[in-house]
Amino acid sequence: MTTTQFDGVYHGLSPEVGKFRIAVSGMAWKAEDGDQMIAMQASDIKWAQWIRVARNYQLRVGLKDRSKETFDGFVREDHDRLAHLLKQHFSITLETREVSFKGWNWGVTDFQGQDLAFLVSNRTAFELPLSRVANSNIAGRTEVSLEFATQSKKPSRNTPDEMVEIRFYVPGTQTKGRGSDAGSQKSDDEDDGEEISAAQAFHDLVKEKAEIGQVSGDIILSFDEVNVLTPRGRYDVDMYPEFLRLRGRTYDYKIMYGSISRLFLLPKDDLHVLFILGLNVPIRQGQTRYQYLVMQFSREEEITAELNMTEEEIAKHDRLKKNYEDPTYEVVSGVFRALSKKKIIGAGNFQSRNGQPSVKANLKAVQGDLFLLEKYVFFVSKQPTLIELSDIHQVVFSRLGAGMGATAARTFDIKFMTKSGSDITFTSVNKEEHEVVNTYLQEKKVKTKNEMMEGELIMGPDDEDEEMQSVASSGEEVPKPRRGGDDEDDSEDDEDFEASGSDSGSPTNSDSSDEGGQTASDASGDRDFMRAGKSKGKGKAAPKKKAPAKKSKAEDSDADDDDDKPKKKAAPKPKPKPKPKDKDDDAMDVDEQDRPKPKPKPKPKPKAKDDDEGPKKKKQKTNAD
Repeated sequence: MTTTQFDGVYHGLSPEVGKFRIAVSGMAWKAEDGDQMIAMQASDIKWAQWIRVARNYQLRVGLKDRSKETFDGFVREDHDRLAHLLKQHFSITLETREVSFKGWNWGVTDFQGQDLAFLVSNRTAFELPLSRVANSNIAGRTEVSLEFATQSKKPSRNTPDEMVEIRFYVPGTQTKGRGSDAGSQKSDDEDDGEEISAAQAFHDLVKEKAEIGQVSGDIILSFDEVNVLTPRGRYDVDMYPEFLRLRGRTYDYKIMYGSISRLFLLPKDDLHVLFILGLNVPIRQGQTRYQYLVMQFSREEEITAELNMTEEEIAKHDRLKKNYEDPTYEVVSGVFRALSKKKIIGAGNFQSRNGQPSVKANLKAVQGDLFLLEKYVFFVSKQPTLIELSDIHQVVFSRLGAGMGATAARTFDIKFMTKSGSDITFTSVNKEEHEVVNTYLQEKKVKTKNEMMEGELIMGPDDEDEEMQSVASSGEEVPKPRRGGDDEDDSEDDEDFEASGSDSGSPTNSDSSDEGGQTASDASGDRDFMRAGKSKGKGKAAPKKKAPAKKSKAEDSDADDDDDKPKKKAAPKPKPKPKPKDKDDDAMDVDEQDRPKPKPKPKPKPKAKDDDEGPKKKKQKTNAD
């Protein structure tokens, strides 16, 4: 019997290279390293195709059970030899399939057996094996996301890159039940006439063809309406021999037991228990990825269950029973432990001040429970965070000082500095828990440090300064801090404030006593003198003399000549007063009436020319305001 051999051939998507042989009895492929081998009988071979792929050319062989086998790595020169051998031994023709090289991302999807083909101009652009689809989710109203199970269970440096997700944009609507290959179903479903989005129809067809979830006969055990906190919702949990399936109203997830990294069974409170699955490959909802599945069970809820397994199959698993009549959380955790072959991590010996195995804390804006376990620090919330004790470099406690105030002193912060370089800070931890947390970390031989915040040292002196400021701002201490500023502006503002108090008849709060009163009476005599001499054109000097009188605290005499109506007119004219700088020099010369010549300098004096009595009163009332 003549046998033809081709070297450097790959089987399917496997990275292992091997040898491909053809004989009259059939075909076979055997890996060069290992015992892996694929054999096909001549009677089972029905068709063959030749197609260009990434690894040179591919021989695709169809079998009578509607399955197919693919072999990559052939070169162009092998085409004629293969065509001749297939015709000679199996009486089949080697069909050549055209591939699209346009690079377009817009085309048509076609379900071809166990493959999803993407066609551009009726030529195949790429194909996806539906048997590798782990999950199908609607990422948006018009987007469908397909996630793929990884080939290699244990990643290593030599592991090749693998595609784990692809998204399809499927716009529009269509009648329910129609698909690219739903021809036979078309007549049955057309009666419904219900229109759904094309994305939903594509999603449903992928789930059906990819067999996300096996037949009911393969289900070992099913739990209905399980309360899942992360991702939030109620899901039916179906347990299969190799994977579990979460079925919700919107999302379906297929999770391989091999992708489960850890199992946690933690008491939330006196009424509820949390069962948490840590995943190596996160599941996703839209743009959000979830690395942990958090299920919540009631302590009092019990279940009676019988596993759909034989006694021989049950004996292969550790501590698995045929029948259960226990609390639900014990049954679920026990089945998961046996099928995933992972140990369950419990709460440990830590207890808070209230006797709980966790303490309340916040991570950024998310509130949750901080569990201090034997080998881990586990923060359980909407987005759980796990820290291994072996990865902690140092723990820093902050905001422990009493100087932070009554409110802040009730809580403190815990910062975990990891050896990998990232820092995780938990805030709003009750201050009463500091002692027990510190004791726990010291028992685990973790370095701890108390950090004094800058505010704890500064807040005390600041409070004293504020008290002194409040005292200084009351009573007669107001003018004192203003002496360091503008002498002219500040002094006039203060005097205006005091003058308004004199209008009501109350005595002034200034430091002037009897001498101030004498000066005020002299100023009133100056007014009488100036009225007699105004006809001689000396009105310019009069406002200057009355302004110094106010600086001498002569508000008592001025109040006699002030009227309510002139005060209103004087309101818009306080601005010219700060300009003359000679007022401070002339403040002590109120009694000198022979010096009118040096005082015509101020700019507001021309306003006094319109009226003899007006300028005098306006100037006085302006300062009084």
